[in-house]
Amino acid sequence: MKDEPMAFITDIRTGGTTWAARFAALRAQWAENAAKHKVYRTTVQELDSLSNRDLADLGISRSMIHSLAHEAAYGK
Repeated sequence: MKDEPMAFITDIRTGGTTWAARFAALRAQWAENAAKHKVYRTTVQELDSLSNRDLADLGISRSMIHSLAHEAAYGK
């Protein structure tokens, strides 16, 4: 018998996300990071504008301002 050619089937799938979807996700992440950083900056500015007496009434020392702002913006 003569060797007969075999049939081949190729299945190419473009699984995963598209370039546009990845770019959209990246833009969304940038926007989320910018919003969180804005919360951080605003919190620092507001707490920094308080007098030492006002901060003491709240139970906050000046050295705690940045850590409190970080927690407010980014969580623990």
